[in-house]
Amino acid sequence: MKYASPVVLLFLFLAAWSAEAAALSPSPPMVTSVQEIAEAYVKLVLAMGQHDPDYVDAYYGPPDWKKQEKKPLDAIARDATRLLDQLAKIPTSTDEMEQLRCRYLTKQLSALQARVRMLNGAHLKFDEESQALYDAVAPSFSDAHFQEILARLEPKLPGDGALLQRYEKWRQAFVIPKDKLDTVFQLAIKACRERTLAHIKLPSNENFSVEYVTNKPWGGYNWYRGNYHSVIQVNTDLPVYIDRAIDLAAHEGYPGHHVYNALLEKNLVRDRGWVEFSVYPLFSPQSLIAEGTANFGREVVFTKPERLEFEKEVLWPAAGIDSSRVKEFYEVQDLVKKLGYATNEAARQYLNGDINADSAAAWLQKYALMDEKRAKQSTKFIEKYRSYVINYNLGEDMVRSYIEKRGGAADQPEQRWREFEQLLASPRLPGDIRSD
Repeated sequence: MKYASPVVLLFLFLAAWSAEAAALSPSPPMVTSVQEIAEAYVKLVLAMGQHDPDYVDAYYGPPDWKKQEKKPLDAIARDATRLLDQLAKIPTSTDEMEQLRCRYLTKQLSALQARVRMLNGAHLKFDEESQALYDAVAPSFSDAHFQEILARLEPKLPGDGALLQRYEKWRQAFVIPKDKLDTVFQLAIKACRERTLAHIKLPSNENFSVEYVTNKPWGGYNWYRGNYHSVIQVNTDLPVYIDRAIDLAAHEGYPGHHVYNALLEKNLVRDRGWVEFSVYPLFSPQSLIAEGTANFGREVVFTKPERLEFEKEVLWPAAGIDSSRVKEFYEVQDLVKKLGYATNEAARQYLNGDINADSAAAWLQKYALMDEKRAKQSTKFIEKYRSYVINYNLGEDMVRSYIEKRGGAADQPEQRWREFEQLLASPRLPGDIRSD
């Protein structure tokens, strides 16, 4: 008989060993579907809500998912990492919406991981935190930037005393009386709703209710309940000025938060079955889109001339305020709005440990023209929501830039509405609308 050479014997041995090892070791796990990852993501967000009562801003998915046992933070972080690894293995789709969906889940999960680190005691600088949670960093402005705006306000508010004192005295004439607040606010919501429905088709059963509340760190809030219903709360701790009627109606209602959530529920949750949009984690990149569109929505629903005409003819008379001063009022308020980024600077310094709460409030009084009570309320907001403040001003600027670059300029209202609606009803996040 013939004998095999040592080389052949070694080859046969290795082949047999490899076959046996393959039979004994488990097969590589199959890549999980995006839908399964989405369901796991929702449950992780709900698990985070058991540790952080502010984390889940809205949820209208399966009720049983809220009944899970409390999961340790470290376990939540591990599960988020696992889901991110699985997402990375999903083949890239040729469908743009599917691509956006995967990017959405990736960014939202990354932000969830960052929030876990914060709850575990990690301290992030203001810009590091906003990047980790909201996928964006707000620009920095020097004191000189705000001083230049304040200098432009000086001649518009003549008289004795400091500018803040003169500003507060001047605008007392524009406070909505408490007994007329609901009437004025309902008129503003009605107008914003009618103008929105002329451009955006909403589910026939969409609706909202309004509540007036106190002892809150914010001025207004939309609590989305699902099934196209919102509860809009208006905080009456501080005086409500006449410009806040449309601001709140548009931001919290039409075409802001209420419309945003209703379109996500209709187009993504119900029509596509994308369950991840049935939950809204507040400390996530989604918030920059939500707040940015809500703020920019004020300009979409009313052009500046339209707003001034409507307020002069309807809202100011309903509030019992002298409507002959509309132009004067907005000449001042338009400049005051340019001080908006002062809130970011106060928050940046405070959260970085450069100043304390009293100094942050003083900064807001000096550079944002807030009276003492409003400055303290704003500081409480910063303490509670931290770098979330960037979502209002930076978010608005990013949304405006995105829509205008796509043809939705102020002088092209129809295109502006089309682009605005498409953004509201999509999974786009800051990275998808950022101008590089």
